[in-house]
Amino acid sequence: MNKTAIITGITGQDGSYLADLLLEKGYTVIGTMRRTVSDFEDKTKNISHILDSSNLILEEVDITDSSSIYQVVNKYQPDEYYNLAAQSHVGTSFKTPVSTTDINLMGCLYALEAIRLQKPDCKFYQASTSEMFGDNTVCPQGLGTHFSPVSPYACAKLAAHHMVGTYRKSYNIFASSGILFNHESPRRGENFVTRKITKAAARIKLGLQKELRLGNLEAQRDWGHAKDYVKGMWLMLQQDKADDYVLATGKTNSVQDFLDYVFDFAGLNPKDHVVIDPKFYRPCEVPKLWGDPSKANRKLGWYPEYDFKRLAIEMYEEDVRQAT
Repeated sequence: MNKTAIITGITGQDGSYLADLLLEKGYTVIGTMRRTVSDFEDKTKNISHILDSSNLILEEVDITDSSSIYQVVNKYQPDEYYNLAAQSHVGTSFKTPVSTTDINLMGCLYALEAIRLQKPDCKFYQASTSEMFGDNTVCPQGLGTHFSPVSPYACAKLAAHHMVGTYRKSYNIFASSGILFNHESPRRGENFVTRKITKAAARIKLGLQKELRLGNLEAQRDWGHAKDYVKGMWLMLQQDKADDYVLATGKTNSVQDFLDYVFDFAGLNPKDHVVIDPKFYRPCEVPKLWGDPSKANRKLGWYPEYDFKRLAIEMYEEDVRQAT
């Protein structure tokens, strides 16, 4: 395709799968990473298989520093910009609300400004989130559903979501937001509940640990695979007109369902190993997230290939492989 795309947060779950997809399509991919003191191999484990690609360029960029973003946009003049970098853990956002807002809101705003001033024909994708619906349990949740965020993470993401709409209307920038419901994979961070469950089940099965501590098991989520969802991101930027879309499976399961299915597949009884720990409860819980992907189905031709069970098994089997 001979296109150039910037992916912020390329070392994360979504960024790494999106990089795989774009490289397969012939893009030159500019991946941004935070400047940290952590080991390079550990930081880049999700993209270790593509580090030798001649079409991949890594840049150290601080998305909370406007000049850092302006420089990378000016240098590479991208055709597409995927804003995936974020402080994405809801629980952590209650402990670090200021930095969460700085990263999740200002990172988006700086990117939009850089595009407006230096590459106005660049297509922009913003990673919005189902957490913006918060404690609104009207289901299924779609573009017409009232937003009711109940965490610093969700509030910052909602502000960024509205900023995208403002730049689209005010400056005619091609800026689209994808409201993505929960999407997981073997590359999911180990502090997220699905990965905690699959990793613990694998380690318990192998005799490497005995106990798993969890919080609210009643929360219901619409879970899909990140590999499916990055296809939706790309499709949004291939349209003639910028717009917002919901990506979801249209089905919901509880944390208890996920736990039971994984442990049953592993031949384990959750009652023998799971301890409910109040410290893992959120200050304000989001009881149910269940998405309506009909617009994405209709306009993008996007349908997820993975179901809940296939996703869970893939995650568990990879965690067994890693622990062996």
